[in-house]
Amino acid sequence: MKITFMGAGSTVFAKNVLGDCMQTEALREAEIALYDIDGERLEESFELISALNKNTNEGRAEIRRYLGVENRKDALRGASFVVNAIQVGGYDPGTIIDFEVPKKYGLRQTIGDTLGIGGIMRALRTIPVMEDFARDMEEVCPDAWFLNYTNPMAMLSGYMQRFTKVKTVGLCHSVQVCSQDLLKRLDIEVDGFIDKIAGINHMGWLLEITDLQGNDLYPLIREKALAKNKNEKHDDMTRFEYIKYLGYYCTESSEHNAEYNPFFIKSRYPELIEKYNIPLDEYPRRCVNQIEGWKKQKEELMAGGKITHERSREYASHIMEAMVTNKPYKIGGNVLNTGLITNLPANACVEVPCLVDGSGICPTYIGDLPEQLAAMNRTNINVQLLTIEAARSHKMEDIYRAAMLEPHTVAELSLDDIVAMCDELVAAHQAKGYMLEYK
Repeated sequence: MKITFMGAGSTVFAKNVLGDCMQTEALREAEIALYDIDGERLEESFELISALNKNTNEGRAEIRRYLGVENRKDALRGASFVVNAIQVGGYDPGTIIDFEVPKKYGLRQTIGDTLGIGGIMRALRTIPVMEDFARDMEEVCPDAWFLNYTNPMAMLSGYMQRFTKVKTVGLCHSVQVCSQDLLKRLDIEVDGFIDKIAGINHMGWLLEITDLQGNDLYPLIREKALAKNKNEKHDDMTRFEYIKYLGYYCTESSEHNAEYNPFFIKSRYPELIEKYNIPLDEYPRRCVNQIEGWKKQKEELMAGGKITHERSREYASHIMEAMVTNKPYKIGGNVLNTGLITNLPANACVEVPCLVDGSGICPTYIGDLPEQLAAMNRTNINVQLLTIEAARSHKMEDIYRAAMLEPHTVAELSLDDIVAMCDELVAAHQAKGYMLEYK
């Protein structure tokens, strides 16, 4: 069995996913192919993963590295699973352009990787690269599963699911921890819980949550969330406002959800930034800190060659294990909406509970979401579908339309400014070589 990791220069994430595989009996003897276009980062990951294999897996896995586009097919050839963690354009210039150009127009962002103008541009940079991956996979590993961790999740996974033959599921970190983090934030202690989450990536809704005796926990959650937002400043105020006004909690963090709607980041009401504790420019700050701290972090990870690992809750290794052993495992997966959520568009990529076993990934039928939640999802889906259309048409007018329907962007800017901003963003990315020509 072969596991290929695309974007292996994402060393910490590669460590977690591949370290998990080495802690899984059914996967310990896999061939692991590390692929990246950055030779220095690829070499660092190869060194780290090789040490991890030696220390935690008795060297049972075979680790190989593949550098550059010319070696990509060899990295993919014969793979059973392909894990995707690429970032086209990186922090510099990609993220810098996505944040600095919109600032000139008065448009501020927090993360910019999923929705907003930053999410649109990131998708347009990434989809052509993933399309190349798909063509290669269709040729050299047509039966492989593509496990996508790259954002914007719904746009990229949705493109792969609709327009390639590659078996694709999108995976996010937020579903696994949504309920337990909420209960911890509100100091609600239970022996265990049963939950139900569905919607779209980064805006999946905690539809139901009960304790193990079947008692509904939402009345207490709503009461405590309302009191917490009223009485103290904290880092989850946006999502607690969702509970207050929409009735339900959401999977992804408040710094993300602050920019997925027109409610919180408003130039006319700058006091809202302070009121809701919204961290503008959060993602660029994280990038700078990660880059500055990487050398020290690498040394800490390696621990003088004594690096170890304990299996995490990341879905990837559990999916592989379930498929290889035919032992069922439940995930929250991003899949095409084949009638799963009946009041969302059929061509949307939705996030729903899925059962994984030897037959593949089987998503769960949800039915209708509460209408206010479906409405919130649709405002984001509009942008996702229009961005995918732009990636296919290579027309500037489709980029404009995606931005014009983006909730935060259109709440802040005029149509003329949206067009001018899109023109400037596309030109800046094209000048750096990270975006195709648009007409």
